[in-house]
Amino acid sequence: MTAADVSPHVGHATQPARAASSRLPALGRKGEGWVALQVALAAAAVGAGIVGPQWPPAASAWLAAAGGLAALSGAVLLVGGGASLGRQLTPFPKPVAEGSLRNSGVYRLVRHPMYGGALLAMLGWALVSSPLALVPLGLAAAFLEAKRRREEAWLLEQHPDYAEYQRRVHRRFIPFAW
Repeated sequence: MTAADVSPHVGHATQPARAASSRLPALGRKGEGWVALQVALAAAAVGAGIVGPQWPPAASAWLAAAGGLAALSGAVLLVGGGASLGRQLTPFPKPVAEGSLRNSGVYRLVRHPMYGGALLAMLGWALVSSPLALVPLGLAAAFLEAKRRREEAWLLEQHPDYAEYQRRVHRRFIPFAW
């Protein structure tokens, strides 16, 4: 603890200020490497669903229904997130330079709806195709958590009010859940 961490008024340690920088690499000027890795994980999920073993026949109808619901929910999040971003929509995690902070539409409920939509779509695919597709889904969840942290560091640098938005909108990917 340094002298800067102690409040001179109350004598208690204060929370260190959140740094906008990230220890995670940029992987390109706009985060192109993050996008390439995300595409590779999605391709791995598709491939695992095609070559992996099928679900047991007794469970396949229930899993197909749950998978369809998950995929539909994912599509709603993807489309809602994209529509809310409008011309600011980019595949890269670094926000567009002249963009404004979006906090309406689906962004009132979740900070990264398109990441959540992608995860739900992958879950839907895994449930209708093969349990093996759950492996890349798990990897994608961990990967998107890291990508979110990198992106939010950029958002904090570009939008000073993003910290307040983070405090107000707790869910990162899926409304009411995660």
